[in-house]
Amino acid sequence: MSLDLPFQTAKQLAAAVRKKKIGCVELLDLYLKRVEMHNPKLNAIIATDIEGARKRAKAADKAVKARKKLGPLHGVPMTIKESYDVAGYPTTFGDPTFKDNIAKTNSLVAQRMIDAGVTLFGKTNVPLNLADWQSYNEIYGSTNNPWDLSRTPGGSSGGSGAALAAGLTGIDAGSDVGASIRNPAHYCGVYGHKPTYGVVSYKGHTRGNVGVGDITVVGPLARGAEDLEIAMNAIAGPDEIDGRGWKLSLPRSKKKRLRDFKVGVLLSDPNAEVDNSVQEQIQVLADFLDKKKARVSDKARPAIDTAELNDVFIRLLRAATSGRLSDEDYRKALADSQTRPASDMSYYAQMQRGNSLSHRTWIQLNEKRHRMRLAWDAFFKDYDLMLCPVSVTAAFPHDQTGLRHKRTIVVNNRQVPVVDQIFWAGYAGLAYLPASVAPIGQSKEGLPIGVQIIGRQYGDYDCIQFANLLEQEYRSFVPPPAFA
Repeated sequence: MSLDLPFQTAKQLAAAVRKKKIGCVELLDLYLKRVEMHNPKLNAIIATDIEGARKRAKAADKAVKARKKLGPLHGVPMTIKESYDVAGYPTTFGDPTFKDNIAKTNSLVAQRMIDAGVTLFGKTNVPLNLADWQSYNEIYGSTNNPWDLSRTPGGSSGGSGAALAAGLTGIDAGSDVGASIRNPAHYCGVYGHKPTYGVVSYKGHTRGNVGVGDITVVGPLARGAEDLEIAMNAIAGPDEIDGRGWKLSLPRSKKKRLRDFKVGVLLSDPNAEVDNSVQEQIQVLADFLDKKKARVSDKARPAIDTAELNDVFIRLLRAATSGRLSDEDYRKALADSQTRPASDMSYYAQMQRGNSLSHRTWIQLNEKRHRMRLAWDAFFKDYDLMLCPVSVTAAFPHDQTGLRHKRTIVVNNRQVPVVDQIFWAGYAGLAYLPASVAPIGQSKEGLPIGVQIIGRQYGDYDCIQFANLLEQEYRSFVPPPAFA
């Protein structure tokens, strides 16, 4: 399907610039016009530097005219998640305490994308402290899903997913500790890639801190799988300090056809029941892969107790983000963890145990994590990928009332805690594994559904290549009708 220019992939946009079918300023203005027209309904892009962007686009046009060597994304308009430092822009994580925090320098990802040629012109919305599958905060307000304005675009890179799906930007970058790249890609019908832990530098995505948290990664979102590869080529690798001692060499995929892959398929799990609407689309994909002569198994699994995986993930996830707790909140978490019975395995109990985790317990949980990491690696000796849900449902209606862990969503006609779906974030994230998301269908309500493509540690390009083959042979990006 040939898409109108605003919905083309970043690779296609860059090719149009190189072939002089469109100028860089002209392309930027096309997106800015769409932002002016559509962003008020979505509230996806919450900060812009139009004057600076036009200046860069003019320089990019001069480079084309002068026949200079151009980057792979030369002239492509880009937005980036609010949590990345970009000089002159606010970096708040949606927290009013930091509303006047203006970055002085670019994060490493932002700079590397600029070096690859993008015209960075704006920032996209996030939830408070990047801690929700909805994207709303007191500073910028709520972001809506372009497929249904009454629903969440996901989080915490929700503004990124919405802006891409609505054709307001050419490419974006997000971050992911609890599916914050994967979840918006799934909810908005775009592509996303959660890299292997540590392969993309986190520098400049810490709101003034310099340490990198456990599990968390940064990576690209786009309207095409090839864009994910181009972006990873640009941003992967160590910062200047680590780069003194090591270089990254991610193996390139040797797979050329779907039939070259051997995949496991997982539709649901007792720890996070998946709605039938999502299961059905993944099963249809599995049947298609079988017809394409890919080797597909619905029984193959890593030798991991998934209840233990969920337990370890929740506690290590909450420990990884506990540094931002106030002293009062920490004392409350400690009291809760000490008074609740060990049999209480609710999300709240596990969250509070993680928020107040001792270093001794962290080491014990980390040992369990690394045993699971070895189990995954053994699985990948026999299989190339694991295909599974990104989340338990398609995009759900906005619900900003009360505390997140007390909210519910509907799964197979039952009300379940919204936090149940954290399992699918941890299925790949806990063991440092890469995971791409590709759109594969729609629910009966017309909402996008994606599949999570999990690969072996450092197998990022196999995940992306599989997504690319699905894009070519199965389903590609489809614009939301109201914005096409």
